[in-house]
Order: sequence, then structure tokens, then C-alpha cells
Amino acid sequence: MSGTKPPREELPDSDPEDASEELTEVVCLESDLKDGQMMEVEVGHHSVLLTHSEGKYSAIGNQCTHYGAPLSKGVISGNTVRCPWHGACFNVHTGDLEEFPGMDCLPCHKVKIENRKVYVSINKKTLKQEKRVKSMGAAVAGVTHTVLLLGGGAASLICAETLRQENFGGRIIMVTRDDLLPYNKTRLSKVMNVENDSILLRRMEFFHQHDIEVWLRKEAVSVDTDMKTVAFDDGSVQSYDQLLISTGCRAKGLDVPGMKLENVRMLETPEDARQIHTACLGNNVVLVGTSFVGMEVASYCIDKASSVTVIGSSELPYQNTLGREIGKVTLAMLSEHNVKFYMNDSVTEIKGVDGKVKEVVLKSGKVIPADVLIVGIGIKPNSEFLRGSKILTDSKNFVTVDKYMRTNISSVYCGGDLATFPLAMAKNQLVNIGHWQMAQAHGRIAALNMLDKSSELSSVPFYWTVLLGKTIRYAGYGEGYTDIVMKGAFEDRKFLALYIKNDEVIAAASLNYDPAVSAVAERFVGGKVITKKEAESDDLSWLQLSQSRLDIHPSPCHHLSH
Repeated sequence: MSGTKPPREELPDSDPEDASEELTEVVCLESDLKDGQMMEVEVGHHSVLLTHSEGKYSAIGNQCTHYGAPLSKGVISGNTVRCPWHGACFNVHTGDLEEFPGMDCLPCHKVKIENRKVYVSINKKTLKQEKRVKSMGAAVAGVTHTVLLLGGGAASLICAETLRQENFGGRIIMVTRDDLLPYNKTRLSKVMNVENDSILLRRMEFFHQHDIEVWLRKEAVSVDTDMKTVAFDDGSVQSYDQLLISTGCRAKGLDVPGMKLENVRMLETPEDARQIHTACLGNNVVLVGTSFVGMEVASYCIDKASSVTVIGSSELPYQNTLGREIGKVTLAMLSEHNVKFYMNDSVTEIKGVDGKVKEVVLKSGKVIPADVLIVGIGIKPNSEFLRGSKILTDSKNFVTVDKYMRTNISSVYCGGDLATFPLAMAKNQLVNIGHWQMAQAHGRIAALNMLDKSSELSSVPFYWTVLLGKTIRYAGYGEGYTDIVMKGAFEDRKFLALYIKNDEVIAAASLNYDPAVSAVAERFVGGKVITKKEAESDDLSWLQLSQSRLDIHPSPCHHLSH
């Protein structure tokens, strides 16, 4: 919704001393904003989100703290606004973060209604602050209770932050084999020539300020849950009162001759990303694997390599995750930029000259020249150090947890890519989902339950992938879908795909169709069923969207069987 802003007026009866600290403007008339609506307004050339929710007017920052998306273009539901880009949620009354992948809260501004006019006041000192770190405590002298966090990823970081936000006063130790503080791993396949400093989630001062110890370049080798100790590769042993295991996964290599040749790369660290960037400049790049990482790296290399070739084991990219139609769009988008695809094929040998990759031999007999080979064919869990412990792992060596992120052992929790967990929106089916936002949610739920603040995992998976500067967004859990209902058209590169199972929508994916996926996610969170009939309808009111806002004309629904 949008309104016309009346000319600026001073707040009546305002204290002149306060006025020097605050900038106040009339932003709209009371009648401009109905309950359950929001609009972007300006105060001193500063974008503010004004909401009218549950009878109350509120004003918070309008830029999502994740990547700065305008929240006014998102979805409001109750007292929550959801970002149109990556699904982060904020409380409209407090500005507090309620769902990841954002890390920080939003500034909150004063709202006053006088003579049917809505006034918003911004403190001049905080005018330029678009993010607010939630209030956090620190260690308390004499409290010896120790929480040990294994792994330096999203789950560990959010667990540590949540503990301090909840005023846990004990010792927090985060241990990682990385040589970097926790960083944004989602950037590695999108912006590969990346400086370490630019992707850190928090700086060292932050960890010092909140008494979170971070041990770098150190790896757990065993866990003794009876003694409550963890042994490390440097011979040291650390005791714990509560343990979070979030050591994640690593890339799976090819089991073929030549895998050890120089310039065979796998993407796991910022250093790997930089090496791939350098290796691909002006060279023949071959990628094995057509999942998210493989497609993003192929897209990144297009304007840097002399040739880009992709080898996939299925008929189309993303076939098992996003389905054939989105696979076809992806294939077309990259093929238009001279990416060559060899699908339904696999690598049988990597040939080298002077220890470096020169050719890749395929099962079909084709031989492809290669100066660099990038392997992105899946992951293996980093759980070897749990062998011999009493912590249960499943047949694939992932750690099984309940909806409180608890393992089978008291005081031991697991989160992130290593965890197999019950997904609320999929009737508590046990799943393993390697999404950044999900790992953050795991960390928060683990922390709350460590503090005996009983909390169940209820997050809806939200994922995005970037190809040629365009973002495909995805929410839900689509495994086992039998049908896809389409809005828009694949050929126009502007679509919303709704995945159907048992006559209900279980997931959604979109390209250039914001904020539809966020609206679907919000329905899932509220436990509201989206029927196949609703999905097929040309009426998009269930998405809280208008046809004009999406700039898409109603079109006959396409049905695509899985």
C-alpha cells in the first residue's frame, strides 16, 4: 500500500529540548493505513516502515538487516513483517528479529496520533543506524557452567548470541577448525573473489565484548559423554556442562583416477573460492554437479573463463530439488551464455600433464579440455569424531535430534547441516536440510532449551540461489511432490511454481515474482493450508498480492506432473 505524504509539520506541544534531539514529521493521515497494512514513509530523507497492526501504529526501519531489501515490499501478517527477498521476519512493534537469515534487529521509532495525523519521530543520533544488535549480557564472575560449541558456523554463532541475549552468565567456548571467525558461507559461490574481512558475521571485538571465547584452527577428535569432555587434535581436553555439535559437512570428492591433480577444486572455504576465481581466469573450466553450488559457480565463471562446461548425472539441473521445468529454465539461461552441458553423464577419469588437469574423460567417451575442474557433487557429514561415543547417528552418519534439537544424550544438542531433525510443516518427518537460515534457527532453539526455556523448532525452510544476477527463491519442503501449478511463464523468466502433494501446496519457488514466496512461507508458518484449488485460481488475494503489484496478467495455470 502507498500513501501521499502530506507536507512536513512539527509535532504539536513538543518539548523544544526534545525537538533538538528528534526529527518529527507528519507521514500520513490516520485513514491512509487500515489495520493489517503497512507503507514506506520518509522522515528526514530516511526510509521508515509504518505499520498498523492489531490496532496499533508502529514505525521501524524499512531496510531488512540481512541485505537491505525494502520491507514495505514484503508481507505483513499479524505483528510480523517478512522480507520479500530472503524471508527474514521482524516484529513490527519492537523491530526485533523473529526469523533468520537476518542477524540484527531494526531501529524502532516513536509514533504519535494527533488530529487524525500520524507523526513519526526519529532520534537524530540514530538516524543513520539501520541495524540494532539485540541487547546481550556477558559472563558473570563465579558462574562456572560451560557451554561448548563445536563448529564455527551459523548454528554455533546464533546459539552463542541467544545464550547471551537470554542473560546466560556462564562460559561459552566456540571451537572451529577454520582459521576465520564465523563468516557468511552463502557468499562463497556467488562472489568468489572475496576478502575474508568482508564476509565476517561478527568482528573479534563483538566476541570479546560478550565474553564468547573462539578457538580457531582446532578440531574435535572424540567426545566422552559420561565424563562430559571433548578431546582435540592438539592433545587438549575440555569439559562441558552442555554441548552443541554443529561441525557441518564437507564436499564429496570424485572416486576416479586423477582426483589429486593440481587445479581439481572443491568449494569449502574463502581460500578455495579465491583459488577457483584465479584458476578460472581465461581458462577452460569444467564443473561436475548441477545442484545449487555448481550452477552458481558456473554462472560466476561465465564472463571470466574462456569456456565453461557442466557435467551432470541427471537429465536437467536441479531435477531432484526444483523439478524439470526450473531445470529447463536454468539450462536455457546458462546455455545462452555459452555454458556447455553434458547431462546424463559422469566423469570416469581426470587426465593431467605435469601434475595439472588437462582433460576430463566422460562415461560417454567424450574428452573435454580442462584447465580447472570444480567438483560439487554433494556432501559428507563431519561426524567421524563421534564414532565410539554414545551419540546416535543415522545410516548416513548424520546426528538425529528431536524438535528441541536434543540428541539421545542428555545435555548434548546438534544443529546445522549435520542434524537430521523433525520438520514441523512436514508433519514432523525427519529431514536433513543444509540451508543457512535453518542452521541459524537450530542454534537459537538449542540455546533456549539449554536454558530450560522449552522451545520447539517451527521454522519454514527458506532458500535462495543466484544465477546471472537473478534470484530464484524457494520456501517449504517439496520432497515427494506430484504436481506443479505455475503462475506466470517460464519462458518470460517470471514465474511462481507451487509444488503440490495430496492436494496441498508444500513448497514454492519463484523468479522475478516477489514477494510471493515470502507470502507462501507466511501461510506455512501460520499452519494455514493452501489447497490445490487455491493454487490453480487466478485470484491471488490469498497471497496478499495484487495482479498490478506483480505486473503479471492472469494466465491459464500450467500443470506439470512430477
